[in-house]
Amino acid sequence: EKIAHMQYMSFRTFVSGLEDVKIFNVTYVIDNADKVSYPEAWPGTTICETSGSLEPSDDHLWKRNLSTTIVDGKLTWQHVHTTNGSTFFSYFPPYTYNRHLKLIADCASSIASKRDVNYKIEALGQTLQGREIECIVVGNGDKTAWIIHRQHPGETMAEFFAEGLLHRILGIGKDGELDDMTKKVLDQYRIYIVPCVCPDGAVLGHLRTNNVGANLNREWATVNPEYTAPSMERSPEVYAVLKKMDETGCDFFLDVHGDEELPYVFLSGAEKTPLWEESERLKYLHGYFVSCYQRANSDIQKAIGYPPPDSTEDALKYMNVATNQVSNRFKCLGLTLEMPYKDCETNSDPSVGWSPERSKQLGSSLVETLDSMHPYLRAEGEFWTEFSDDDHYVEPTDNFKEDGFIMLTKRFYSDVRPHDA
Repeated sequence: EKIAHMQYMSFRTFVSGLEDVKIFNVTYVIDNADKVSYPEAWPGTTICETSGSLEPSDDHLWKRNLSTTIVDGKLTWQHVHTTNGSTFFSYFPPYTYNRHLKLIADCASSIASKRDVNYKIEALGQTLQGREIECIVVGNGDKTAWIIHRQHPGETMAEFFAEGLLHRILGIGKDGELDDMTKKVLDQYRIYIVPCVCPDGAVLGHLRTNNVGANLNREWATVNPEYTAPSMERSPEVYAVLKKMDETGCDFFLDVHGDEELPYVFLSGAEKTPLWEESERLKYLHGYFVSCYQRANSDIQKAIGYPPPDSTEDALKYMNVATNQVSNRFKCLGLTLEMPYKDCETNSDPSVGWSPERSKQLGSSLVETLDSMHPYLRAEGEFWTEFSDDDHYVEPTDNFKEDGFIMLTKRFYSDVRPHDA
């Protein structure tokens, strides 16, 4: 991309001496907010804050600072400190590397208790800084599903999503007990889950890249003869995941992300790629998946999202994007799921906004959707004639702000807008 990304931030303040003052009103200013990757995202953004800890038990304590404003390129908010101690401020609540390791440990403990040799945790490879790329493998079904998270490390909501999904399918926090729907899905699928594809970037606090500046969601294929991707030198994370995927095959793929600008949960597919244009199969699978997910979780909606490319020629420029590459490589349904940094307009809650709790619930809700999709992922013929009109694909638009609003420049697959590149 040749872009120096930045936007994610998370920091702690500590206040003492309030025994005499009682109230300490502080104005916080991000002075260079206009220099970020997505300056269009600031209007409507509210900073997340908590006086709790970063432990999972305190996830519900995160609130939104409704005084957040963007004026003259400066992001500003006020906070009244009334007690001594720490306050955390974040673009979105952090998912720390320690929490990631605890998630892996909890998965390992649950898998060990099941005594099923087909359930395991694999290290697919290592990052350039020597961190493991863990993959949790569960299920004994006839369909292979791959679900990956946090290719862009600053999109921390993606790993909260992974936690919600993993806790449900492994019964973590419930003594290993599984609900009937989860048992059914584990009999239908062999599921490969990568909770954090980019741990180096996560530890370094990067928005979209690993430690050498590679945007992993532009590393899934070579689209420029001067730049080979993926490679062990720049993107071993993608190299390792794709190598394993080639071994297992793939019937369903989901890549979980967060979007800075759009205040909605939405899905983006492999629109206008060669497989999409080959027949109507992928379009109908896409539409049905979104409808099923919407029935399982009302935060999902169809109308707002990334607009598809105008042509196959345009789409071919983005075959290095995971969803496009995997869909066409394995002739399967591939989707990118995006969650907002902002409040979610579908079920608005300004004081909390999109949150760790809602991210985890969205991950948990994927189970019902996988069950609904199972009969159709490799079905032949015009199986979509069984679907209702409500289940058809809807071409999304990013024109959400007001009636008659027209975005000046299109943005594909979470690219920065052309005038910012």
